[in-house]
Amino acid sequence: MTTEVSPSRRWGVTPAVEIGVLALALLIGTASYFIISGQSQHARLLTPPLVALLLVANLLPGVALLVLFGRRIARRRAAASPLGGEGRLHVRLVALFSVLASVPIVLVSIFASLLFQYGVEFWVSDRARGMFENAYAIARNNYVEMREGVADNAEKMAGDLRDALSQTQIDSPQYFEFLAYQTYVRNLSEAAIVRYSPQTGFQTLAIVNPYERVIVDQISPRAVQALESGEARAVEDAGGRIKTLVKFPGSAGTYLYVARVYDPVMIERARRSSAVLGDYRSLVSRSRSLQLQFNAALLGISLLIIGLAVFVALAVADRLVRPVSELVDAAQRVAGGDFTARVTEPKARDEVGTLANAFNRMTGRLQEQTGALVDANAQAESRRALIEAVLSGVTAGVIAVGSDRTVRLVNSSALALLAPTAESPVGRSLDVVAPELDALLDRAAREAIVQLATGGEARTLAVKITRDEDGRVLTFDDITQQLLDQRRAAWSDVARRIAHEIKNPLTPIQLAAERLQRRYGKLIPEGDGTFARLTDTIVRQVGDLRRMVDEFSSFARMPKPLFRHESLLDLARQSVFLHEVAHPSIRFALVYADPAPMLVCDRRQLGQALTNIVKNAVEAIEARVGDSLPVGEVTITIEGGAQHNVVVQVADNGVGLPVERDRIVEPYMTTRSGGTGLGLAIVKKIVEEHFGAIVFGDRPGGGTIVTLTFDAAMLATVPIVDDDAPDGAVDLSPTMLTRTRTSV
Repeated sequence: MTTEVSPSRRWGVTPAVEIGVLALALLIGTASYFIISGQSQHARLLTPPLVALLLVANLLPGVALLVLFGRRIARRRAAASPLGGEGRLHVRLVALFSVLASVPIVLVSIFASLLFQYGVEFWVSDRARGMFENAYAIARNNYVEMREGVADNAEKMAGDLRDALSQTQIDSPQYFEFLAYQTYVRNLSEAAIVRYSPQTGFQTLAIVNPYERVIVDQISPRAVQALESGEARAVEDAGGRIKTLVKFPGSAGTYLYVARVYDPVMIERARRSSAVLGDYRSLVSRSRSLQLQFNAALLGISLLIIGLAVFVALAVADRLVRPVSELVDAAQRVAGGDFTARVTEPKARDEVGTLANAFNRMTGRLQEQTGALVDANAQAESRRALIEAVLSGVTAGVIAVGSDRTVRLVNSSALALLAPTAESPVGRSLDVVAPELDALLDRAAREAIVQLATGGEARTLAVKITRDEDGRVLTFDDITQQLLDQRRAAWSDVARRIAHEIKNPLTPIQLAAERLQRRYGKLIPEGDGTFARLTDTIVRQVGDLRRMVDEFSSFARMPKPLFRHESLLDLARQSVFLHEVAHPSIRFALVYADPAPMLVCDRRQLGQALTNIVKNAVEAIEARVGDSLPVGEVTITIEGGAQHNVVVQVADNGVGLPVERDRIVEPYMTTRSGGTGLGLAIVKKIVEEHFGAIVFGDRPGGGTIVTLTFDAAMLATVPIVDDDAPDGAVDLSPTMLTRTRTSV
């Protein structure tokens, strides 16, 4: 009976071995830590055999982990290569190189560890430590003995000098000779008997000074204080000279100063011996740490070398199996239809080279046989590409549909008109792509006009239908702009007629306002400027309207703008003032940054545009129907936008935008019974001539927001009208025209 073991079960042995080796490595590492930290004397070295044993015990599991890691990489590379399989060749090479590198590395590591241990053990032995300590003690004792000798001689010399005073005077030549004799026989360099008092300082009584130094400068007050505090002697080292000060017996305030000159090299030797001994003691205290660091470095370097051996094994395995892998890859490419696949001919004329040459000949013949078929397909493809190129260059939209009304072909113009952002309509039913065009196929007419909405915009298309045995072809042009031009031409004629009718009442209005100023202006109390401002507004608006009517003879031509630097805040105040007097129940507000932005514009035209927008806002508020309505609000916001733009927003809480919001700027397009439909058309024209754009939006909470955006940088480049011109002679700055102002 034969039992078959599945590949998954055979493969499952490897993870178990890897986990076991990893656990063993962690266990050995933990045990090594406890062994090292468990030693009672941390300043003593571990024994060389113990360190070598720990090194080998940690090195072997590390080597096993590297070999297993290389085996895993080899299997993954083999699985990713065209050959597939379990990568046994890679695994064998990794194992071979790892064993060949591990054996000498382990032996060298053991030898290096033992050599280092025994070498370090010699330098930290008791014999070496005693040698350094004895050298330091000798140098130190010589200096101490010399220092103590000078101090002892000073005390004995003081007693002898005191006894000599019983036989001679201190200032006699005999006493000087006795002082010099004492200095010489006691191996001293200089001596002096001095007297000290706080009032007079030091006074020399007798002196032997072969070096001709100022002795009193060599005696420090600190030494005197030490003697007066009870010390028997004061010894100082002045760097090459040991100075001693003792009391002179039998005389208060009298001291004996002696000094001995010595070679500073002796002190330098003592200091060097002390430094060497300190370094040696530091080395001894760090010897165990150095021992562990050296062996840890030895372990890391050994594992690194073995890891490099595994890497080399992987590289060699890749190089050996690369020709076979290339052959398998080329065969798979040929199976996928790529007959240009070739393998690199190896330089060696072996079995692999013969197989590669045979494979290249086979693929060459296959390529020749399929060449004719490829050429035929290329000709058919070129004809199709020519048709598509012709259709893509045609400005008219073209759609070809089959007998089942499925779209077969569509050019770029048709895509732009029907589905600029949707997915490709090819393969879809025409009633899904364009229901309006699909409805035309049910009719017998060959030409028709149809309206459809694409991308939120209404378009008018002129459609022609051609029928054949396979289906139908629809050709259509966008005539939306043509119809708009026709409407503008019709409006132009009406505008000229309206301008003619407006001219008649302008003169009586102006004369009436001027007469009111002359007759009733003096009757108004001082301080009340409302009457004057209202009549001035009437006269000014009549003058502006007269100028506009003179040139407003067609829709395409507005009065030529007269550009000057103007304050948008003043224009907004004028526009609001005209309506807040007539509508006291509505709350008007101006929101602007301080200082408000300036703009190069035509004051009359831009003021007319703002006035029309505010007028529409007031009418939208008055058109509200219902109980407990909130107070009507009209807010004009002026701010400097990004990229040197100036933004003016007019917001109201009226009835909001109509359904036909996309057509409200067209001439004669109005939703009010008494409206003419010209206001927003004129506003749009004025804004466009000021390099601006107008956008209509919904106000949060209900109402409308009209946003005017002007390119201030572009307007700054236009020619500015001279202020001495007639239109620039009047400077209206109504700074207090609004009841509500907000500055931000």
